[in-house]
Amino acid sequence: MTRYLKYIDIIIFSVAGFYLIWLYTKYSGVGLSPDSVMYTSAARSLHTNGSLITFNNTAITDFPVFYSVFLWLGLVVTGIDPFAAGWFLDALLFATLIFLSGFIIQKFNPGSWIYKWLMLLAILLSPALLQVYTYLWSETLFTVIILVFIISARQYFVKHTMVSLLVFAFVAALSSITRYAGVTIIGTGGLLLLMDRVLPLKKKITHIVIYGLAACSLLVLNLLRNILSTSRLTGPREASFTPFLKNVYYFGTVMCDWAGFSEKSYPYATLIAFLLFAWLIGILIYNYSKKQVSSYENLVIAFTFVYGAFIIISSTLSRYERINSRLLSPMFITLLLSCTYWVINIIRKTKPPLKYVTSAIAILLMLGFSAWEVHKPQGTNPNSMEGDYQRYDDESEFGIPGYSDDSWNKSPFAMYLKTDHSLFKPGIPVYSDANDAMYFLSGAKVKLLPHRYFTSDIQKFYQVKHYYLVWFASMDNPELISLKDIVKIENLKLLKEFAPGTDDNAYIGGSIYEYDSK
Repeated sequence: MTRYLKYIDIIIFSVAGFYLIWLYTKYSGVGLSPDSVMYTSAARSLHTNGSLITFNNTAITDFPVFYSVFLWLGLVVTGIDPFAAGWFLDALLFATLIFLSGFIIQKFNPGSWIYKWLMLLAILLSPALLQVYTYLWSETLFTVIILVFIISARQYFVKHTMVSLLVFAFVAALSSITRYAGVTIIGTGGLLLLMDRVLPLKKKITHIVIYGLAACSLLVLNLLRNILSTSRLTGPREASFTPFLKNVYYFGTVMCDWAGFSEKSYPYATLIAFLLFAWLIGILIYNYSKKQVSSYENLVIAFTFVYGAFIIISSTLSRYERINSRLLSPMFITLLLSCTYWVINIIRKTKPPLKYVTSAIAILLMLGFSAWEVHKPQGTNPNSMEGDYQRYDDESEFGIPGYSDDSWNKSPFAMYLKTDHSLFKPGIPVYSDANDAMYFLSGAKVKLLPHRYFTSDIQKFYQVKHYYLVWFASMDNPELISLKDIVKIENLKLLKEFAPGTDDNAYIGGSIYEYDSK
């Protein structure tokens, strides 16, 4: 019994985390975005048809398969659809995340219960993590796997057995089919193996080869499935138009937000990003020279460096949403620990009375940081985070932004699409600028308007002789051809129109059109 009592404080924080997710999602359920609909449609298809087919009637390739499989497992166990069970899955994952964080922090050398409590409080109240864990997003599972990876890596570097190596590699493999960014975990494992100074060279090479093959196995199978299903490795991808230094700047602005700096610090965001990476590299080199590769502290630093560098480089090569808090959220915990663990050593080596002064300052700073997480004012930049209290105040009244909030729940347009399908004649294709929204509302699998960058798809669309178009005016996806583009070429007939709401009732509006070349 005594063995388990040492985790009682971590369990208390974990229960508090579970409660917080329930509190944020109790008004209208878990937050739902287009990604959420994609994952859920594949999970439903796996449950009913035994295949991971999305609402697009294609195999899921934009995202790896495991999060949809996870949602399917939740559906099998609970019998509840992911849209309804999402809050519970998120709450359970957030509680697990906090417990694993506490377990890792407790293993720091030297450990400190005050440091552990302060770190767990900061993790519990993190706006970056609370945002992610109130949505049906794969980052929720991915971030938990990161911490499991760190624990399994530690077990391997302590034991150096074949079993621990295979477990270490399997966790890395699992991460890569949860999010494609899981290659950073595979890369982190490879970097740590190269830094290991315990094994003889021949055995070390053998372990690196075995790790590489095992860690990449599931990703290779996932990519092979993608090619066979759609002829594309990871779905449609476009080249980035954001240069490297701009991505470094965006990375730095997120770091400013996380650190509690105001938007006035943004001009220094690039410098802050470079200084952070210099710090991480310097600590990795120092730990290597001191043969401290296997410490939990070094493991979290290694992942933070690899993941941060990957996001910047991949954003420079491939086009997706600009670097923001959601994209970087998987590194929040490891970054927090990387930037604070050394305080324990400094305080322990300091003699009284300076030791007590230093301890008091450190505690007050961390308590102030947690208070800022709760009461952070909303900045003018749309990509900046708001504090926990302001976000709860908004979402307890209107719901979490996305398909489950009041702008959709109370929209006459959304209600019409949910309940009345008589307008659409069978056999005539339906297109939309938000086919994920159509699937969410009515379960209908309609076609997405072509991306403006794929000219062959646009030509095929204009060759269709008869179709319906469901246009969501508020979605405004610049990646797709617009309503203005279409009416320049084809004569659309307006069948239904719903005006968007006012400021007091800001629900979504839209229109339904028909095109018939006859």
